Amino acid sequence: MPDPQPTHAGPFALGTFADRGDTFPGLVTGSRVRDLSDLVPSVRVLVEDWHDWLPRLADLAGSSDGTWHDLAALRVLTPLEPGQILQSGANYRKHVVDLVAAEKESVHGATPEEARADAELMMDERARNGVPYVFLGSPRAISGPYDDIVLPALGEQHDWELELALVIGKSGKNIRAEEAMDHVAGYTISNDLTTRDRLYRPDLKAIGTDWFTAKNADTFLPTGPFLVPAAFVGDPGDLRITLRHNGVVRQDESTKDMIFDIPRLIAYVSTTTTLRPGDLLLTGSPAGNGAHWGVFLKPGDVVESEITGLGHQRNTVRSGQ
Repeated sequence: MPDPQPTHAGPFALGTFADRGDTFPGLVTGSRVRDLSDLVPSVRVLVEDWHDWLPRLADLAGSSDGTWHDLAALRVLTPLEPGQILQSGANYRKHVVDLVAAEKESVHGATPEEARADAELMMDERARNGVPYVFLGSPRAISGPYDDIVLPALGEQHDWELELALVIGKSGKNIRAEEAMDHVAGYTISNDLTTRDRLYRPDLKAIGTDWFTAKNADTFLPTGPFLVPAAFVGDPGDLRITLRHNGVVRQDESTKDMIFDIPRLIAYVSTTTTLRPGDLLLTGSPAGNGAHWGVFLKPGDVVESEITGLGHQRNTVRSGQ
């Protein structure tokens, strides 16, 4: 059974919970949850008026008014229903260097030393002059932080990709990187699962990747447990991301390894789409996914994930067939 009381940075966090079938938005203060349904219908509504609600939430966290629950007695759901889900790919330096170097060795015959040196030069240049790689995900793929991961009938190489996710709290278009952090309400954890052997379409090779099929199966985006306000998280560019698969540490990296930091990601995506409160932006996954280890998810596996100050997830894998 998962630990029912994940911890969070700061004096309070937000989440969505279920109690005997009733679902409600909640204000989390350590091991207690204040039911907010007497004030708002959802966490999404709070985020849509974030700058007004944040000081009010601080007052509520210090008050005994309202209905309070023990966190351990509640089912923890994904913290909010997002608008857009924007997903960053190839955004951790070591991860991408590993991939590029492997290709240079296998395809071009480079020595390991040559391959890695060339790949590192490429990533340095990309960081200086390149742009992020971002695609859209489906909100229907989202599941709770302790829900089962249900493997789809098609495909065999089901993989994990643990990511820091941010929640937008202020609308904007063509946002300058220098102002981007003003648009962040808070952070949560997302595990952006991928079926590797369904990522490329053999019948449509010229089109390339099929992100819809490979990444958007039901339950393939465990998210939560909480939305932790940005002010409590500290430097989002210096958080530890750790994933264990059946007890074995597979991913363990700092967000310092991002090629494009959060301000650059926000600035980039906002040149194309207007960001609105409740949008979810995943910032990429570090080295150590299943493809790297040659190990993929099977029924009965347990995936445990955590990011500094944001709590943890624990998901059991089962077959959907």
